[in-house]
Amino acid sequence: MLQHDELFEWRTIYHNVLLGLEVQHMLSAKTKARAHELLDIYGLKNFEKSHPSELSGGMRQRAALIRTLVLEPDILLLDEPFSALDYQTRLTVGDDIGQIIRQEEKAALLVTHDLSEAVSLADRVIILSGRPASIRQTIPLIFSLEQDTPLNRRNSPEFKNYFNLIWKELNCDE
Repeated sequence: MLQHDELFEWRTIYHNVLLGLEVQHMLSAKTKARAHELLDIYGLKNFEKSHPSELSGGMRQRAALIRTLVLEPDILLLDEPFSALDYQTRLTVGDDIGQIIRQEEKAALLVTHDLSEAVSLADRVIILSGRPASIRQTIPLIFSLEQDTPLNRRNSPEFKNYFNLIWKELNCDE
């Protein structure tokens, strides 16, 4: 999942979701049904026939994630997936996508420069050095929340501690 949703305007949301299946010659009645199911589960069923310009930025990112999930990947790579969104949308979509990844029980690698995003979405943060990059530190993130969601994490006492720990590590001399 890239920084921009890369949806094609001339295709409906449903047909954008099918694109990866078409390219990989995996289009079948079963995969089409799965696409419909994912659109329904994640709130885009009523927008299947819409075009990307008719959706909000958050809805477009959800469609892009569904396009990825329908391929049944073992791992998701999220490369700054929220950077093109305004702050409020970024929080909402981050929460949505974090919960979708958990519901789908997918492993995901999130590349981000946003510390708050990393702490709210991850189960561990891997801090890299400058070029050539190497792993400087791995910080496991454990929250004592009844409902562990990205938005709830931002209000937890652990959030500030993890944020400060990562900030300090990023700004120490190598």
